[in-house]
Amino acid sequence: MTGFGLSPLAGGAMDILFLRDFRLELIIGIYEWERKVPQLVRLDLEIGLPDSKAGGTDNVADTIDYGAVAKRVKGYLHNAPQPLTLVESVAEHVAAIVRDEFGAPWVKVSVTKLAIVPGIKELGITIERGARL
Repeated sequence: MTGFGLSPLAGGAMDILFLRDFRLELIIGIYEWERKVPQLVRLDLEIGLPDSKAGGTDNVADTIDYGAVAKRVKGYLHNAPQPLTLVESVAEHVAAIVRDEFGAPWVKVSVTKLAIVPGIKELGITIERGARL
């Protein structure tokens, strides 16, 4: 038992922290016309937590700080060392940041471009990296 009578995760259960409808304006796309002005891109993240300790301690140090994740992802995407042209590439970079820098064992990242192609409201990709505990 841990604090407040809560048990740690067992039997393959995993707590998942999520950030939904995280919107950024990015220069992205393979076509010249796409790269002339920033496009609205929506990110949706699901981040597997390595344990459920924070539920018992109520301490942000015992979890992944979603504010720090959002700040780091935004900073990287706005200042990427090389231009990102594909939603697939954006998703891979975001997944790597979350797993490598924040210690998440598993992450699901969706990157959606909004109303970029006539007749298509949204287009994008969803990737999962790592393993659920």
